[in-house]
Amino acid sequence: MSTDHSHPLFPADVSPEVARALADEEPVVALETTVVTHGLPRPENLALARDMENKVRSEGAVPATVAIIQGRPTIGVSGEELERLSQTEGVLKVNLQNLGYCVAKGKDGGTTVSASMHLAHSAGIRILATGGIGGVHRGQSGDVSADLPELAGTAVAVVCSGAKSILDLPRTLEWLETYGVPVIGYGADEFPAFFSRSSGLRLDLRADSPEEVVEILLAHWSLLPECGVLICVPCPQDQALPLQEVELAVTRALASSESVRPTGRDLTPFLLSELKKITKGASLKANLALLLNNARVAARVAQAYCARR
Repeated sequence: MSTDHSHPLFPADVSPEVARALADEEPVVALETTVVTHGLPRPENLALARDMENKVRSEGAVPATVAIIQGRPTIGVSGEELERLSQTEGVLKVNLQNLGYCVAKGKDGGTTVSASMHLAHSAGIRILATGGIGGVHRGQSGDVSADLPELAGTAVAVVCSGAKSILDLPRTLEWLETYGVPVIGYGADEFPAFFSRSSGLRLDLRADSPEEVVEILLAHWSLLPECGVLICVPCPQDQALPLQEVELAVTRALASSESVRPTGRDLTPFLLSELKKITKGASLKANLALLLNNARVAARVAQAYCARR
């Protein structure tokens, strides 16, 4: 399906490379940018962003990194724009709730999974790669990431390593089931726990190849054309952390948050930073490894999707 990217009402700037790939029905993989602006420390953030784009290209697909650049939703940011996002203080963390504000004020913004899904879908991109999705937070706060309702209402397949370990994984899975979002284990029978390969939470759906994934996507979207899909890829074995070790680290990080009391968009970056300290950098290495691996898998799924379509 082609999209008229020159139309004055099209909601985003699409780079020439991405626009050409979409017009020619070539495989495209969207990449979110809060991992660059809020999820990783400098200089690892910029290096990772470039490595993910290169990984997508090496697998035969076109990367479409999504961000807000001076108030313009952008699909396929330039190298210069990516560098600015990675090095500038005060870049907004953008989900759907403050997307309009960021645009109206002409600000730079790193897009979360939810905002990246929304913008990617508007351009006709169906595959997105990230690290871990947001979900239901631990405790009784009732805090639910905007990623979940976006998954329930936007037909994009998100390749991830489950939900972030700092979240309530059983309740997150329950939410996804309730709202009809398929959760596919990619070569796995358990829901990955981000830094850990397993969570003890069994999955009903499994696919062992990009082609199997695409069979499920096509059948799902023929029946539920407005619902997303989660493709869950375990962290690479050589960098994954034992689940018990991660749980102990998360408990300590949550205890630290009680004194600082970060809220809303600030909570997840705070906890990830604490985990890096507690694990002496092991969580960061696992994060980088799973992000690159997910980009690789997403590119292969995008290729298979284009071949079938």
